[in-house]
Amino acid sequence: MHRKFIALIVATAITITGVSVSQARAADAKDILGGLAAIAIIGAGVHYYNQEKRKQRTTRHQTYTPQPYVAQPSYPVRPLPRHVARYDLPQQCLRTYNAYSNNHPLLAPSCLKKHYKHANSLPQECQVGFWNGKKVKRAYEPACLRQQGYRVVYK
Repeated sequence: MHRKFIALIVATAITITGVSVSQARAADAKDILGGLAAIAIIGAGVHYYNQEKRKQRTTRHQTYTPQPYVAQPSYPVRPLPRHVARYDLPQQCLRTYNAYSNNHPLLAPSCLKKHYKHANSLPQECQVGFWNGKKVKRAYEPACLRQQGYRVVYK
């Protein structure tokens, strides 16, 4: 819709400029240059608008390719030592983002900072960014964290 409207304005400006050029005298060089400057400004605006649209089309950035999950054999449940328990991520931080994927949950960084005291030490290569329509949101991919030794604990 906007492209057609802008094309109509540019075509009209060029037509009017062409008519005024045929009637111009040598003293009207300022008017001709003013018309050409107006066309250049409109063209620059159209170019800038198209660049902004192209930037908005990129909706998702992913820095790694997750590997398929391989189930580990189950062992008897017993308390874990503290240095091992620090790799347990809270299940309540799993969120599904419509802009990323409806069926692949991610771990929300704000929730992790609130409920997981080692949130600053999570690997950055597991952080994905995606466009939610207003800004780039960041979250952690559970499959990547699983490969790094972390696990989501369902309590």
